[in-house]
Amino acid sequence: MLVPALAVATDRPTFDPHRLSQEVKTLASDAFEGRGPATPGETKTVDYVVAQFKAAGLQPGGAVVDGKRTWTQPVPLGRFEIVGTPRFSLTEDGKSQPLTQGEQIAVRAAMDGSRKVDIEHAPLVFVGYGVDAPERHWDDYKGVDLKGKIGVVLVNDPDFETGKGDFGGKAMTYYGRWTYKYQEAARQGALGMLVIHETAPASYGWATVKNSNTNVQFDIVRDKPSAEHPTLEGWIQRDLAVQMFKAAGLDFDTLKKQAQTRAFKPVTLKGVTFSAQYDVDAKVITSQNVVGRVEGSKRPDETVIYSAHWDHLGVGQPDAKGDRIYNGAVDNATGTAALIELGRAFAHAPRPDRSVVFLNVTAEEKGLLGSEYYATHPLYSNAKTVADINMDALDPNGPARNFTISGNAKLGLLDRLIALAKTYGMSYAPDPHPEAGSFFRSDHFSFAKQGVPAISYESGDDLVKGGKAAGEAASKAYTRDHYHQPSDEWQASWTFAGMAHDLPLLYQLGEQLANSDAWPEWSKDSEFRAMREKTADQRK
Repeated sequence: MLVPALAVATDRPTFDPHRLSQEVKTLASDAFEGRGPATPGETKTVDYVVAQFKAAGLQPGGAVVDGKRTWTQPVPLGRFEIVGTPRFSLTEDGKSQPLTQGEQIAVRAAMDGSRKVDIEHAPLVFVGYGVDAPERHWDDYKGVDLKGKIGVVLVNDPDFETGKGDFGGKAMTYYGRWTYKYQEAARQGALGMLVIHETAPASYGWATVKNSNTNVQFDIVRDKPSAEHPTLEGWIQRDLAVQMFKAAGLDFDTLKKQAQTRAFKPVTLKGVTFSAQYDVDAKVITSQNVVGRVEGSKRPDETVIYSAHWDHLGVGQPDAKGDRIYNGAVDNATGTAALIELGRAFAHAPRPDRSVVFLNVTAEEKGLLGSEYYATHPLYSNAKTVADINMDALDPNGPARNFTISGNAKLGLLDRLIALAKTYGMSYAPDPHPEAGSFFRSDHFSFAKQGVPAISYESGDDLVKGGKAAGEAASKAYTRDHYHQPSDEWQASWTFAGMAHDLPLLYQLGEQLANSDAWPEWSKDSEFRAMREKTADQRK
């Protein structure tokens, strides 16, 4: 049961906006080189977070070495990088058109085991939204043979344009994520997959696509990488797709409408082929999750986890000003600073009954890899993990009257947070943009896949100063001008009053769970409930 509001009102810890600001300023400084995994920036970041965890009063919560807990969990990752300048071209009716990496096309380094990619005149096949969903009686492939061919696919779900249908309307399912589309291409035996970028269904502009895909790529080490990745994984600009379709005697908009129906069938772009040549430098590196802990006094084997990712994009393509350092101030120095300060609050409070873990994961920007590694190689039993409370890209400005979470998950953990937020005069706003698929884009998703109740907290949009109009405008401006761009830098104008206002709420959510014997559950219709129920006997 939730602690009554009156009983907790006087127990709220305070959080220092100045300290939050200084931590974000340090982590997002050029000295940390964008906090790229397997770079000198990682070493600086890990050392800094460990030092902050120690100073906060936490105990090491990482891997056991020589019988003692360390501060980190080693995360083996495959590291993949295109060597030199890749060559791409389209051939339309015998005429070759070169394509420039980062402009018309953004191709990731191959992660299927290839060291050299040499594709000559591969046929292109439009496969709609690239969805194979038997439970929805939906198949965009319909038996097409994609061996030696490149699939061309739309981003998001078939429902995105109409807002209604078999995929939940505007709210994106996992079928809408580009990660799924690449995985399905591998299952279908395709040589590659090119995702057509459109800003609205992708929920971000081309700059984000370019910056995220043309730099070093990472993946967890896989036994059969070609089962998860086709050889070629990339994006193309919408204008290029329209041109390709026209050259094949096809109309892009017409086929896009057809793709929104079950009747859609794959269409070969006749007379249009794709070529690519580049080498891939591939190696296995070890990155680190940083882990602090407060051990429970009564049931230390039961764990509440707070998580946030420390990494960003490192050093990459320069912006218009020549800046090559992707500082990642909002994304996610804010979450890391919040994690440090939550750790400080718990370390200076009476020991809770259950253990509380502060998990700062690596390689979120590379596909939630640090959290996926932890969730599949847990340091503390997933079955006895009460919840994961994740923080990603918090608002460093002023407070809001509401809050939201990434996606629209249904679970008891959210019900608890909503009830507790009322004692702060805050309301819950469902994800205002469920079409963006945010639930699948942050580290809590890795825990959800293992059945652990998990949410990712997001700052609200109903600002005390300016209301919802100001909040929505600020969110759009951040996504357009700063998200995954070098300009995501610390600003002296940031007050951090909003984070200082919200963190006591997140503290109390975890504190209540850590001092109870409750186990929040997924809703009965949640796709994650069955996985959780498999381990129900371990929570009796």
